[in-house]
Amino acid sequence: MKKQKVIIVVADDDEDDRMMTKEAFEECKLLNDIYFVSDGIELLDFLHHRGKFSGLEKHVKPGFILLDLNMPRMDGREALRIIKSDEKFKSIPISIFTTSKAHEDVLRSYNLGVNCFITKPVTYTRLVDSVRLLGNFWLELVELPK
Repeated sequence: MKKQKVIIVVADDDEDDRMMTKEAFEECKLLNDIYFVSDGIELLDFLHHRGKFSGLEKHVKPGFILLDLNMPRMDGREALRIIKSDEKFKSIPISIFTTSKAHEDVLRSYNLGVNCFITKPVTYTRLVDSVRLLGNFWLELVELPK
């Protein structure tokens, strides 16, 4: 099956987690364009091509978003609520990718419109496995909105 060339945005405030996620994508040979943002405000700036993302071409829109819940300034819950309430962006698939295992976070995320909820693995090997599965699912199996 042919991989779709889609843009991926990873919203995570932890620099080490961003670096390991980037390495996991590379190890899985997922050669998509990946943008990293450190909180919900930067994520919204990316979507709206504002601030440091104002130079992005207007057609640049993520095929899917990996979203951490616990970030400063604007957390993933609030960013998710805003994105899913905006007609321009609500069709973008969003996967929560967080350390939280709290039932209320899972329930609230689904109620806000998240497409899946994944607890971050604690080892790099399991992270690579998770990224490979995410890539297989979002980039090879499902049809993403354009």
